Amino acid sequence: MGRTEIDMQASGPQFVSVEDTVCAVHASHGTVRPVAPNLLSEVAIISRLARATLDGKATDADWAGFERNYDLIRDHISHVVAGCEDYNRKIRQKGGFVLPNGPRDSRTFPTPTGKAILTVNHLEHVERPAGTLILQSMRSHDQFNTTIYGNNDRYRGIKKGRDVVFVSPEDIAELGLSDGQHVDIHGVYEDNVERVLRKFRVVSYPTARGCAAAYYPEANVLVPLESVAEGSNTPVSKAVIVRLEPSAA
Repeated sequence: MGRTEIDMQASGPQFVSVEDTVCAVHASHGTVRPVAPNLLSEVAIISRLARATLDGKATDADWAGFERNYDLIRDHISHVVAGCEDYNRKIRQKGGFVLPNGPRDSRTFPTPTGKAILTVNHLEHVERPAGTLILQSMRSHDQFNTTIYGNNDRYRGIKKGRDVVFVSPEDIAELGLSDGQHVDIHGVYEDNVERVLRKFRVVSYPTARGCAAAYYPEANVLVPLESVAEGSNTPVSKAVIVRLEPSAA
């Protein structure tokens, strides 16, 4: 179910909350009838996955209740996230509310000196085998996270399609490819698992030498789940080693 569609659950119409880039939180609810009666909301999918995983085992989380009434989720959030106290009341007021931010609100920093601490970090060099590229996954202009609103990307001159891979003109020439050619993108990782995207169009673009880019979630299939960043433990979606091969006719 998309965000534009009415989310009707057992307790009535539901809404979700959204935080923007400046820590402002507001409600988001759909206004159009779902395109099919059997569509599930994100909350319903997660709740049902949890219940199926638990398979009747006792738990403190009321997963069925979360699906019936999203207010219950916000009640739990209000107990653990600073600034979300009285969440259900504040989210219903016009314009929502703004989360607290110490440096912004009071120019205070929770550090030993009371000031911001700036650090210099070592730049890691990603080694890649000959004939490969380092691919990053990214969003298009007509996209919000994993929600895709259209197949155009006016930022990069792409129209009517997302199955593209951006490569520098120099790398295109070095690899013996051509702008507009269709290629298969093969993931290269130590586990030797086949990860491939087929028939993606090469787009000549001024990327850095040795680098490439493609849209996600399409490119997610190329990301090894075991290849993660130190510290955050998140998949390395911005540094995927790939090999481009001409697609079969």
